[in-house]
Amino acid sequence: MTQSMQSLLAAAAAACLLAACGGSGGGDEAPAEDPTLVPSSATGSVSAWLKFTGALMSSETAEALLLTSVSAAPTSETDEPTPLGP
Repeated sequence: MTQSMQSLLAAAAAACLLAACGGSGGGDEAPAEDPTLVPSSATGSVSAWLKFTGALMSSETAEALLLTSVSAAPTSETDEPTPLGP
């Protein structure tokens, strides 16, 4: 066997060993939600949007809420108007 063939086989064996090395196996945990992003479930309906925005707390030190994933707040032609104040 030539030296280049041996190098190729060694590289292939190393690649196979590294590919077989999966992960830690701890994939049961869900990733933490980013508190600065609006969850997609909040834009599903008007009631979900009002529930999400009503649960937001006013804070001077918290990170700002990013609306990059929201093109517009959900609307409905059939829902009754919801009061915003207490």
